Amino acid sequence: MWLASLTALLAPIFIILSPILSYSDQAMSMHRTKSSAGFSLDIPLIMLVASLLKAFYWPGARFDNALLVQALIMIVMQSVLLKIALDHRPSPASKGGEAAIPFSGVINEEPWPAKRPFNFWQWRSPKPYWQFVFYFFLALTALELLLSLIPPAYHVYSNIIGYMGLSIEAFLPIPQILVNARSRSSRGFRLSLLASWLIGDAAKIFWFFTATTEIPAAFKMCGIFQACCDAFLGIQYWMYGSGSGSVVKEHPVIQLHESPYKP
Repeated sequence: MWLASLTALLAPIFIILSPILSYSDQAMSMHRTKSSAGFSLDIPLIMLVASLLKAFYWPGARFDNALLVQALIMIVMQSVLLKIALDHRPSPASKGGEAAIPFSGVINEEPWPAKRPFNFWQWRSPKPYWQFVFYFFLALTALELLLSLIPPAYHVYSNIIGYMGLSIEAFLPIPQILVNARSRSSRGFRLSLLASWLIGDAAKIFWFFTATTEIPAAFKMCGIFQACCDAFLGIQYWMYGSGSGSVVKEHPVIQLHESPYKP
């Protein structure tokens, strides 16, 4: 089938470039406007954790090289996105008004809690964000070196981190869905990013089910779930548009002068 052959040729290229195609416009928009208001900072968190897990999954699974290269490029791209988002985060509102979503906890009447243990990933200082990513990388490196000496244990470990990484990535749209629903607005979330997600989902799923190279079942299942979530984001954008939305009150955030991992 010519369509399958064409997809087999173009899909890996698109997948490799997808981190740049998907997030460069979002990054440039935040840099140009000097504001990351409305952009969920959980997106870099999810993608950094998921991509690191996928990269360390590859030695045990040996899945298609295009997916490995994508994970490595995604780590770089999300690091850049995190840096820009932190540099241009809004200042906390002093007397109500628009809060620095998602850089502060939010007191509201929604059914999901805003405050996290130890204010995880809601710190005001940029340093803890990079500390977490660095320590997570060190932990994965140490486990890789130690468990590779015990093949049976390494096989189980490799499958666990693989499914974890893919499952975490599949939940990528959820934080943005919650931010949009809380503010009843899609402001700050670029339409180009949503479009790239939807186009990428379609190409990725078609390739997953037609590729002749090794694509584990976990990629297929998580890809379908993520596509459904991205489609719901599209519905939100259609419902809310990019209007100002409702006013959100802020909650004081932690001021870190020591390690954020202490109780």
